[in-house]
Amino acid sequence: MHRAGLGLVVVAGVAAIVLGAVSTVALAALSGAFLRPGPYPIGPVSPSASCAAPALPGAVVDVRVTEMGTMMGSPDGNGPGPGRWYRGGSGEGQSWPPGAGWMDMTVIPTAVRAGEVSLRVTNSGWRPHELVVLPLAVGRAPGGRPIGADGRVDETGSIGEASAGCAAGIGDGILPGAAGWTTLTLGPGRYELICNYAGHYHAGMYAELDVT
Repeated sequence: MHRAGLGLVVVAGVAAIVLGAVSTVALAALSGAFLRPGPYPIGPVSPSASCAAPALPGAVVDVRVTEMGTMMGSPDGNGPGPGRWYRGGSGEGQSWPPGAGWMDMTVIPTAVRAGEVSLRVTNSGWRPHELVVLPLAVGRAPGGRPIGADGRVDETGSIGEASAGCAAGIGDGILPGAAGWTTLTLGPGRYELICNYAGHYHAGMYAELDVT
């Protein structure tokens, strides 16, 4: 065989090997072979789920939790990174006023009658969230609780929690696209609904529910 012909054969063989390797990697990625098992850190993007809450007893309150702004999950698009949280502003360690953050919690309706109340939480963001119900004292505004060094507030006195994905009560977090719920007996008063994942409260994930 001529040297030129031999060179063409070698080049063709190498190209076939490279193409096969690339195809194998692509198929593995599509099949999820490179996804490590949970639990997942609260990074810029989290696995998603899809489910709806069943019919719930009592007065039903719909709670929607989400993030605002960029897909990277921070005001500047860079994200705090797994296991880290923003004190505020456009970077870690800076500050913005409470309530001016990049996370949001919407409650409908904002007032119900005392008695059996079901909270139905829908996560329309791209991070896992939870809902914790805390009493709100007279004269206190939501969003004003002291935040610890771990980015969370004190849950002492908590009345209930919805943090299970596609289930009721306490769990490992409500994944994006999923719902969680809880049914409580609430007396007259003011209640603060919060997500107490690190940094989420300061970022604006709280709302008030009034019970009369």
